[in-house]
Amino acid sequence: MTDKQTRDQSVDEAAEMARESARELAKELEGVPADMIDDTTQALEADLARLTEDLETARQDILYAKAETHNVRRRLEKDIADARAYAATGFARDVLSVADNIARALEAIPADLRADDKFRNLVAGLEATGREIEKVFSSHGITRIAAKGLPLDPHQHQAMIEVPSDDVEPGTVVQELQAGYMIKDRLLRAAMVAVAKKPD
Repeated sequence: MTDKQTRDQSVDEAAEMARESARELAKELEGVPADMIDDTTQALEADLARLTEDLETARQDILYAKAETHNVRRRLEKDIADARAYAATGFARDVLSVADNIARALEAIPADLRADDKFRNLVAGLEATGREIEKVFSSHGITRIAAKGLPLDPHQHQAMIEVPSDDVEPGTVVQELQAGYMIKDRLLRAAMVAVAKKPD
């Protein structure tokens, strides 16, 4: 039986009880003067109206309480889902500096040393470590923010310097100084960029 059916049944039962009480009262009032019965009837009707109003108020209070409980449950479920989805945020921010340092190390190795047999294993190890970090990031929903060649997006890019340029539109990212990352649909770290401006 649904909540509505239960409520309707309760209302029907209350109404039937009121009718039964009225019939019993009518029997008891046989032989009582009519004006006294009218006064009693009016008092009973007033009581019935007040009780009906109280019942409706209680019904509304129950509906509001159910709606509020549903909203609280939905908020808690969202909070739990967010906690699960973004639990790695703090750790990921710490690991970003490790990824940055590996990328800087690879960029700093000159081409002639890369070809040298003495350094080939070192370079291969650094590259493999960089790939492994990117794989781990990807498995946890951490993605790199695209920057170079795109218009400056203040939600994802942090402009550090302006560079005079005739080649691209002002406000276009011309260089990425530090990579930015998203964790799922949230910003983990803004990309630090250089942005084009009109030459003086």
